[in-house]
Amino acid sequence: PMASLTAAARGRLLLRAAAPKPRFASSCGKYDYDLFTIGAGSGGVRGSRIAASHGATVGVADDLDVGLGGTCVNVGCVPKKLFAYGAEASTEMRDAYGFGWNFKNKYPNPDWKRLITNKNNEIARLNGIYEKMLKNTGVDVYKARAELTGPNSVMVDGKEISAGKILIAVGGWPTMPKIPGSEYMISSNEAFYLKSPPKQAVMIGSGYISVEFAGIFKGYGAKVDLCIRRDRILGGFDEDIARYLQEQMVNQGINVRPKTQVTAIRPDENKEGWFQVNLSDGGTICADVIMAAIGRKPKVSGLGLEKAGVEVDTNGFIKVDRYYKTTAESVFAVGDCTDTLQLTPVALAQGHCFADTQFGGMERFADCEDVATAVFSHPNLGTVGLTEAQAEAKYGRIQVFKSEFRPLKHTISGSTERSLMKIIVDQKSDRVVGMHMVGAHAGEMMQGFAAALKLNITKKQLDTVIGIHPTSAEEFVTMRTMSYEKGGPE
Repeated sequence: PMASLTAAARGRLLLRAAAPKPRFASSCGKYDYDLFTIGAGSGGVRGSRIAASHGATVGVADDLDVGLGGTCVNVGCVPKKLFAYGAEASTEMRDAYGFGWNFKNKYPNPDWKRLITNKNNEIARLNGIYEKMLKNTGVDVYKARAELTGPNSVMVDGKEISAGKILIAVGGWPTMPKIPGSEYMISSNEAFYLKSPPKQAVMIGSGYISVEFAGIFKGYGAKVDLCIRRDRILGGFDEDIARYLQEQMVNQGINVRPKTQVTAIRPDENKEGWFQVNLSDGGTICADVIMAAIGRKPKVSGLGLEKAGVEVDTNGFIKVDRYYKTTAESVFAVGDCTDTLQLTPVALAQGHCFADTQFGGMERFADCEDVATAVFSHPNLGTVGLTEAQAEAKYGRIQVFKSEFRPLKHTISGSTERSLMKIIVDQKSDRVVGMHMVGAHAGEMMQGFAAALKLNITKKQLDTVIGIHPTSAEEFVTMRTMSYEKGGPE
């Protein structure tokens, strides 16, 4: 696996390209297409476009369950970020009072229908761009469900199509709890099409989708209860950072309910459109929206994998090797339907590397180590590299630098929001192995520091960087005093 290689070996693998080869020699004398892709999401569109640019004949099919561009464009990253921007507007208006602005209505009512209309228009525009990008590179687009009928064939809209290679990029689908009344829940898919904002929302799940929507619904005026199975949100993230964000959410008025599960839901007999939500602690919440975000599963049901000899693991993910090849020689898979980081940029990178390797004469692999990511909560969370626990387990002795502060903006805004930054260093090599943050624009900041981590920056080198003043980001390059050292022998 890529993660087990040394940095030098990983670099050689990523940068190595095969000897220059002529433009891809098409196999279309034998097959209808050189490549047929199932799924026009991030990975599928990128893989198809790049393969076509290398001279391959390509077809792609999408069932349009969510639309061209997949989850990210239609019911994921893009509309979620638009909603997050909108939710921040109410906070910005409240903060503006400290900067001399007066509003006749201090808490203006949002026009939810206008938000949905504007969001839908933007998504439709992006759908059109994705289709145009595919067609401009010569890719045939089939707006229909595709099913494997063999290792080199698919059935699309009643027609069997053959291909030299098949790429599966069908992504994932929300998993819903199996409890009485689960039919009254919504997933993130439906959340983007609500006719009105919730007045009382119950969120089920501790992951980033649940955390983000808790902030979104709160920003649009809802009372929010966040029910989580464990004692904190964001289980895979650094514990300090996750707990700090949880505290900030509680300070904003979100009712986080640790170690609490929803056990049953039933319609409220006295309030039309409302529901009684039973909890594992014996309590009950009356709510008009119950949203489950407990995870996602590969969207492979009915895909015909067995007909092509494609195997899945115990969690339903398609098994692939480092070339993204499945257990069938001619069938490949990338993105969320495989056991990889469930992030759009990862699917994009994998689709690109697949196409370059199979059709471009270049051997390339997506490096999934030190991938930066962000949670668009309120405030944002950004992270890259290892958590404190992971770093200690991997390196033994580590040094931890922390800074918790009130951002300059909130010295007069009246807001109680604070920020936390954290740097984790391998004591032996002085290499920075993790950087984490809760605060405004954390995702924007972390992208730049991610490049530094990929280049193995040391703490000494980070300390030589002159900061931009006054910014929160400069705190990352001015943390000189170690908070504590732990793990392994001194």
